[in-house]
Amino acid sequence: MATTVQTLPPRPLPVAWLWDFLKSELAPYPGRIEVVARMVLAATLIMLICMTFRIPQAFQGAIYSLLITRESPRGTLQSSGLIFVFFVLGTIYVLVSVSFFISYPSLHFLWVVASFFLAFYVLRVVNNYAVAATFSVVISVAIPLWDRNVPAETNVEDTLWLLLASVLGIALTVAVELVFVRSKPGDEIVLPLAERLSAVEHLLLSYAQSRRAAPAAVKDLIRLDILGTSRLRRVLGRSDYSFHYRSQMNGAVALIGRLVNIVAAQSQLSFEPTVRDQQQLQDLAAAIARIRASLLNRQIPAQVQFDLDVETARHVPFLREINTVVSLIPMAFVASNSIETYATPDDTASPALMAPDAFANPEHLWFALRGCLAASACYIIYNAIAWPGISTAVTTCFFTALSTIGSSRQKQILRVGGALVGGFLIGMGAQIFILPYLDSIAGFTVLFIAVTALASWILTSSPRLAYFGLQLALAFYLINLQEFRIQTSLAVARDRVVGVLLGLSMMWLVFDQIGGAPGAVKMRKTFISGLRLLAQFAREPLSTDRRVAEARNLSLRETIAGNFDQVRALADGVVFEFGSNRQHDLVQRSEVLRWQPQVRILFINRVALWRYRAKEPGFELPAAIVAAQQDVDNHLAAALDAMAAKLDGKPPHEDTIPATLLEHLDHAVEASISKESDEVLAARLQTFLSLCRKTKSLTAALQGEILMADTGV
Repeated sequence: MATTVQTLPPRPLPVAWLWDFLKSELAPYPGRIEVVARMVLAATLIMLICMTFRIPQAFQGAIYSLLITRESPRGTLQSSGLIFVFFVLGTIYVLVSVSFFISYPSLHFLWVVASFFLAFYVLRVVNNYAVAATFSVVISVAIPLWDRNVPAETNVEDTLWLLLASVLGIALTVAVELVFVRSKPGDEIVLPLAERLSAVEHLLLSYAQSRRAAPAAVKDLIRLDILGTSRLRRVLGRSDYSFHYRSQMNGAVALIGRLVNIVAAQSQLSFEPTVRDQQQLQDLAAAIARIRASLLNRQIPAQVQFDLDVETARHVPFLREINTVVSLIPMAFVASNSIETYATPDDTASPALMAPDAFANPEHLWFALRGCLAASACYIIYNAIAWPGISTAVTTCFFTALSTIGSSRQKQILRVGGALVGGFLIGMGAQIFILPYLDSIAGFTVLFIAVTALASWILTSSPRLAYFGLQLALAFYLINLQEFRIQTSLAVARDRVVGVLLGLSMMWLVFDQIGGAPGAVKMRKTFISGLRLLAQFAREPLSTDRRVAEARNLSLRETIAGNFDQVRALADGVVFEFGSNRQHDLVQRSEVLRWQPQVRILFINRVALWRYRAKEPGFELPAAIVAAQQDVDNHLAAALDAMAAKLDGKPPHEDTIPATLLEHLDHAVEASISKESDEVLAARLQTFLSLCRKTKSLTAALQGEILMADTGV
């Protein structure tokens, strides 16, 4: 009989944990070197041209070379085009609006505050971060320019120079991407997923063949577990793939990430499988290999079913959970014929530029008000003490707002750490020990390449560390790319770094201390909101007007998809928060991360079922089946609402799913098949019924887990 000895390794010391964290985040992965090389090349070309032709505000162009998306050539073109449009809009806004207020100090101040509010509002509601930052940073850089006591013509010229530097950065970045990128659409998602499945497969095979985990396989799997899937989610979120493809792959990413997490935990336990256990593990590894091969060939993975031996499940840790997750992976591709079909952008349903609730959600206004308060405070401080050199505080407020979601201490550490390393350690350190000995742009270019390579390498990590790289580059560029000469004045560097720290301090004060909530609280509330939105989506369409129903469907789908991403982002931040409730928060985090993949699969199933309820062409159903489906969906929606109420600490109202829920629907489908001779309709009804059964099974399983959980509310 197999034995299991649960000897977990001791909790690592903070220094050891930090070292392991940095090793996993900074380790190479497929394509990372190429991406960093393209980022460095684009930024260096921008710097050389701006320095050679004496174009001011070169830091703008250089920083955009790091911000523009690189997920695909088409995505790069779209992102760059939108950045250019928003930069022109921002420039026009500044030049037109300032002409009405420049001569009246009181009105000029109100214009500054209103502009800050508008810029932060755009940051919040525009889905593409780089595009939103473009409009906002134009305002943050232009306002100090127009505060100077110089002729208006000079201010106009400098504003247009700012536009030129940014356009140059955009154009060169696009050129570099289009020249060097050679990849198949979807490779940046599929290949990392295949790598994770391969690591799990190898570890399970080592158990099956030698009855113990191979050290190399364990090390590789733990590295992937620490690395997580946040980078893949970010790639999908910023890509131009169709909504269907993004939904599929987000579900697969969540499930495969969960699988890696479970098997990594299993590898830390001591157990000796029997011969029967080894056969079960061999079958499981073979199923994972088939899924991996299907993904690499852009095919839909076949459904997986396991006849799990009760004794094996008891002796091999987490085997039941592993089987469940593996069987769910093919369900992420429900109602699809192939992956390749949906990988190309869908021009009829392209990702929305703005959030669907841009003008309805009060959270957007609250975010803009807080951001406006932080930037306005910086503006008032540096004007009150007559220290214009620290006006970089305002620009810093806008760049840090890109990562200000919740009150995670992680983000504050990354902001301050990046500013200190990029500004004081590298920026001012180079001014003392390196720049005085350089007599040409060639030497400065070598330094610039080294710093940009370091920042780019960090920037291509997961979101848990990536912002450190952006802040490092921003601090260094603000010191060295403002003039057409090597900057050796420590006073100038001091002013700009102090401005960066002032901006960081104000953002911390306003966002983290005034009205902020712990990341775990926001994570739970966001997850609960997602359950309620999914229940609402399950009842759709409520309108008989097709155009209204489709618009409502698109809005809900985008909102729910964004909710998933926000839950995961908040969960990543909970790890970095400390306090008396830390252990409770980590337990809640693990529960949410366990439930989230199931909710994603439910959402994918719901997207497919909506087409039947909406009677889209090719998805029409007989009236009796439509009525039965509506009854089933209402019951399942009520179950989702009950789960949300349980997690929200509301009075429990048990709304369990009856075991006979699908009987009426089964009879209606069977009756329709027996009466109709149309084979196409019969096949459609069988597919529909299978989808309903999977949805009911998933909802019941999720409800059982949530109702049994101790929420601690």
